[in-house]
Amino acid sequence: MMMRLSFSRLALRGLLAGLLAGGVAATGFSTFAGAQAISGFNSNAPVDYAADRIELQDRQNRVVLSGNVQIRQSDLRLDAARTTVSYSDNGSLRIQRITANGGVVVRRGNETARGSVGIYDFNRRIITLTGGVALKRGGDTLNGGRLVIDLNTGLSSVDGRSSGSGSQQNGGRVTGSFSVPDQN
Repeated sequence: MMMRLSFSRLALRGLLAGLLAGGVAATGFSTFAGAQAISGFNSNAPVDYAADRIELQDRQNRVVLSGNVQIRQSDLRLDAARTTVSYSDNGSLRIQRITANGGVVVRRGNETARGSVGIYDFNRRIITLTGGVALKRGGDTLNGGRLVIDLNTGLSSVDGRSSGSGSQQNGGRVTGSFSVPDQN
């Protein structure tokens, strides 16, 4: 069951109360693409979600989704074990940031990115994956410590750092392979 994160705060509370009382919850989010595929992405599209459990932490202005989390925005999809959706409190729900943990997978078209942690900053329109990042587009692969996708410019970058702390993976280098088309 996919739910849409475009409810008023009051409607969200009512929905969550009903879902939690029934022992069922839903949540989801989706993000990722390479430079060319992401350039036409509408980051203002509604965000749909599905999960095994949802918890509203009203005082902290956040919703925690856990268990087989799926988040979808337009044709972007994010899967993770757990996500935290932070929102502003201006009378209606406005997502500020989604933080995903545990086997994060982001898909769009024929592109898939994997990492340990994913952050989608709605204000800056930037998606970041860290921790053993693997990017696959068709037959091409790219591995590194961190992937940053700028939805404003459509540019993506991969580096060997897994976080701003300077820790490095693969000796701090980016690795991968590109398929070469047959020239016959």
